[in-house]
Formats: sequence, C-alpha cells, structure tokens
Amino acid sequence: MALFFRYLNARRRVLLAWGLFVLCFLISFLLYHLPVGAVLYPAGLCLLLGGLLTALDFRRVCRDHRRLLELQALPPNLTDDLPEPDGIGQEDYQALIDLLCRRQQETETQLSARFEDMVDYYTAWAHQIKTPIASMRLHLQNEDSPLARQLTGDLGRIEQYVEMALVYLRLDADSTDYVIGEYDLDAIVRGSVRRFAGEFIGRRLRLDYTPLETTVLTDEKWLSFVVEQVLSNALKYTRVGGVAIFLEEPKTLCIRDTGIGIAPEDLPRIFEKGYTGVNGRRDKGASGLGLYLCRRICQNLGHTITAQSIPDEGTVIRIDLSRRELRLE
Repeated sequence: MALFFRYLNARRRVLLAWGLFVLCFLISFLLYHLPVGAVLYPAGLCLLLGGLLTALDFRRVCRDHRRLLELQALPPNLTDDLPEPDGIGQEDYQALIDLLCRRQQETETQLSARFEDMVDYYTAWAHQIKTPIASMRLHLQNEDSPLARQLTGDLGRIEQYVEMALVYLRLDADSTDYVIGEYDLDAIVRGSVRRFAGEFIGRRLRLDYTPLETTVLTDEKWLSFVVEQVLSNALKYTRVGGVAIFLEEPKTLCIRDTGIGIAPEDLPRIFEKGYTGVNGRRDKGASGLGLYLCRRICQNLGHTITAQSIPDEGTVIRIDLSRRELRLE
C-alpha cells in the first residue's frame, strides 16, 4: 500500500492533468446545456480506461521495484541486470550509474595495486631490518652485563614492533597465511615467554607459570603474536610483582599481571583501533594498535579475547580458545 501511494505521488501531475481535462469537458457540456448523461458517460469511460492503464503501469512499476531491491544485494557493477529504461530520463540515469560503476572499479583497482605495493615494500623492509637486528643480538650474546641485557630487551621490542607493522598490513590483505591445526599450547606460550626472559630477569619480575597441558585448534604463528603482545603489555605496565599464566576450563588462556591496571571508563574500549586511554596518554609511545590487532586476529581464528582489570591492582587478559569454527588443513 505504501508503494501505491508513492506511485500516485509520482504520477500526480498526470492525474491532475486528467482531472483538468474531464473538468473542461464537463464545463463545456454544461455551457451548451447538453444532457447530464452525455457528460457522465464519457467521464466514466475515461475513468475506467484510465484506471486500467494505471493498474497496468503500476504492475510494471512493482516488477521493476522488486528487481531493483534484489540488485541492491548484488555487487554494484551489474548494470546489465537493471530493468529496461522507460523514457529518456531513466536511460540517462542508467548511463550515469554505469559510468559511476566503471569509475568505482577503476578506483578499487588502483587502490588494490597501491595496497599490494605498500605491503610488498614493508615486507621487504621488515626482512632487511631484521638482518642488522640479528647481527646486534649476536654481538650482545658475547657479553653478560646489565647494559647488554637491557639492549637485548630493547632489540626484542624492536622486533615486536616490526612484526606488528607486518601483521597490521596483512590483516586486510586478500590472502592470509593461516595454517590451522592442533598445536600444543604450552609450546606456543613458552616460546613467547622466552622472548621476554631477559626483561623478566633484568627487572626482577616474577613469572608464575602453571603448565597448560592441552592442545588447541589454532594457527601457531598468529596465536604466538597475540600472546607476545599481551605479555608485552603486561610487562610494560608492571613495575613490581610479576605475571601469572594459567588455564581456566575449558580452554581459556589467562595472563594476569600486577601492574597499574586499566581505568573503568577505558576498559570497554581498549580493543578499539587507536584507543590508548588514560595509560596511553601517560605513555607517549602508545599507539593503541596492539590489543586491536589481538582482537582482530582472535576473531579470524575463531577465538575471543576479553579483559578484566582493577586500577593499581592489575589486569587479566583471557583468550578463549574453545569457541571456534575452523577446518583442519
């Protein structure tokens, strides 16, 4: 019914013109004192024919309207499936739509090429910069001093930031390198912890690790990135105390720290892109991307990540590894 009223509103000029014509005939017949029947019969006949033509035209409009609604769910470049144009105006509009679709395709092609070039450049840059990092790490292994341990920790941070840049670019790439399989969770977490061993020792922070003794369906490399990012944040904001790693049933990996915590007003938004919160404003180097990347990766892997925190007491990050819809490769 709403479509019918919209149709009448769109045809109001034609209906008004028809009414004016009938009124002109009526006035002319009355002025010549012709019988009323001679006026009403042609008016009724015009009304009947006009109603029939209006019904046929409204049927065509309904068919085209349904077709256009179906096309809204399809890619915007399928201009060949548009209904046949009815008049010069519709032909012009369809030509304009076709032009806009072609321009959109050209723009998407250009943006895709630029994005691929950017990913290729930063991938090459990351591999190149890892070479001097590895060289510096080898030189530092020959020394055992507080300065050497501190520099080794800083190199680990640099490697992590390089990997973060690559992950950020690859998340929106057309293809990914996910390799889903059953992996030992202890092996993944221990490998991530070893990267921060020097920082734990240098800052005298306690590590309370409870063996996890379970396997998970995931991607080893991408889950390792998530764990390393969570551990990095835990160490970054923990001055005294330490970090605890344990498993909650059924398969929820928990990483708890005794750091400065997260403000209640910031907690619902810490996984948003670019959001740094109160702690991030104190730490000028915060980018607000680490936890955002963790959430995106967990979504892609079928996992969930949540946070619970009390200011000045600590934070618990939970990664639920039991909720997933993944295929073994």
